[in-house]
Amino acid sequence: MLCGRDGPDRSTGLETVSVREQEYARIERERRFLLAAPPAPSSITVTRLIRDRYLEGTRLRLRRIERPDTGSRELKLTQKVPANRPGAVQGLITNTYLSQAEYDLLASLPAAVLSKTRFSVPPLGVDVFVGPLTGLVLAEAEFSGDEEALAFVPPAQCVAEVTDDVRFTGGILVSASRRELSAWLAEYGIRLSPGADSEPGHDHSAPMY
Repeated sequence: MLCGRDGPDRSTGLETVSVREQEYARIERERRFLLAAPPAPSSITVTRLIRDRYLEGTRLRLRRIERPDTGSRELKLTQKVPANRPGAVQGLITNTYLSQAEYDLLASLPAAVLSKTRFSVPPLGVDVFVGPLTGLVLAEAEFSGDEEALAFVPPAQCVAEVTDDVRFTGGILVSASRRELSAWLAEYGIRLSPGADSEPGHDHSAPMY
């Protein structure tokens, strides 16, 4: 079972935990990297269109995933509880898969919205963001164990590792302005081109399909 809570996470104000798997939650291990550009089309094996709705005042994320090649759609509700330590262990994650009716009901709740395209480029999943985050290319690698995570050597196209930089997590990015993103990327030597909307994606209505 999960041990006691350890107090609020500074970035979100929500509680963190000491991480141990429980019956329904699993430990999420991943390392995150910044890329200077999207992956070459020839390197992409699968493309997914992702729209995330971060429900206000919670750790809950409502996600819609679509595959243009097959027309399939996946709907799920995710809870992420951050870990209270640095490194590849990000915390606990619990997924619940939803029907369209269940998704529509939850999508009526106030939320901040983030949209991106995820390209599978083994061994990485590469997220190319749109809207106010256009120009951000963020890659992640997932692992089943700590030793595997520590031994991972990132591909040459990875500019900088941001695993421990909470600013490059979805819960923070969803409310980031373009000016903030530009400043954050500049710290890693990446220049963000002008353009796109300057306001983050807050949305208090149901999404369009």
